[in-house]
Amino acid sequence: QVQLVESGGGLVQPGGSLRLSCAASGLILDYYAIGWFRQAPGKEREGILCVSRGDGRTYFGDSVKGRLTISRDNAKNTVYLQMNSLKPEDTAVYYCAARKPYYYSHYDLCAADYDYWGQGTQVTVSS
Repeated sequence: QVQLVESGGGLVQPGGSLRLSCAASGLILDYYAIGWFRQAPGKEREGILCVSRGDGRTYFGDSVKGRLTISRDNAKNTVYLQMNSLKPEDTAVYYCAARKPYYYSHYDLCAADYDYWGQGTQVTVSS
C-alpha cells in the first residue's frame, strides 16, 4: 500500500521559514515525479512546485517563485520542501504528490494527473 505522509507544518511568523517533509512507503520516490500543492480555505488547490523525474525540470507557481526549494534524501525515501520568506498568504494545507514519470511540458508539470497524494500538513503564517 502506497502512503505519502507530510510533516513539518505549523505556525510561523511572517518572514520565517519552514521545511516540510514528505515520506513515502510502498514506492520509491526517486522513480516518480513529485509535486507540492497547497489549498487555502475557500480557494482552489494550487500547484506550487512540481519537478520532473530525471531531467529535474521544475515548475514554480508565480506566488512562490524565489522562495521555495526542493530536495530529496533517497536513503530515507523522503522529499523536502524548504519555504523561506513566508507570508500570511502562504497559509494553507500543503500536500505532496507523486506521479509516474510520463513526459509533460514544463508548464504542465503541476497540471499533470498525480497518482498518489498525502494527507496534508497545515501551515499558518501569522504574527
